[in-house]
Amino acid sequence: MRHVGWIAPAVTAVLVAAGAITYAVAGDGGSNTVTPAADSADAGFARDMAVHHQQAVEMSYIVRDRTKDVELRRLAYDIAQTQANQRGMLLGWLDLWELPKASSDAPMTWMGMGDMASGEDGALMPGMAANAEMKKLNTLGGKQAEVFYLQLMTDHHKGGIHMAEGCVAKCEVGVEKRLARGMVDGQQAEIELMADLLKERGAKARD
Repeated sequence: MRHVGWIAPAVTAVLVAAGAITYAVAGDGGSNTVTPAADSADAGFARDMAVHHQQAVEMSYIVRDRTKDVELRRLAYDIAQTQANQRGMLLGWLDLWELPKASSDAPMTWMGMGDMASGEDGALMPGMAANAEMKKLNTLGGKQAEVFYLQLMTDHHKGGIHMAEGCVAKCEVGVEKRLARGMVDGQQAEIELMADLLKERGAKARD
């Protein structure tokens, strides 16, 4: 039985590196301050990923209370804490940039995908669970809750990686690009772990 602790060093490195610069919005060296525009990729990613992360936190706390499996509970707690921390940084940057945390633009406009989703049933961005899926997760327990959570979170992470890669390509603020790279690495590692956990339960990720 493998333990989720093996992903901790990578996650910790991301949090330490990012946490050290939550007060800074400089580019790479700190000498030239970068203040993104409200319609920039930097601002769009910060707003959208904060919403995306919030759902992951909610899902993780739901399943943590619905399973007794120690490894699954630990994974859910790690995901919730990591994404809550990153969400705080993203919102903090918006405050420092004096930019609104909400926009009249459709989600994903900064990636040229503003028309990708109608927003119906809560699925606003890539990988996000629909409201009906969140309600279903709230009705399950034990192995059923574990499998459904792992499937939902795998989809969620795949969508999050797509968004983070978009920031790596389009964002201009150095610290935000580095955080996005860390998200890609950390969430990919968790996807691989969740595939193993699903296999142990006789299930697999959704197509």
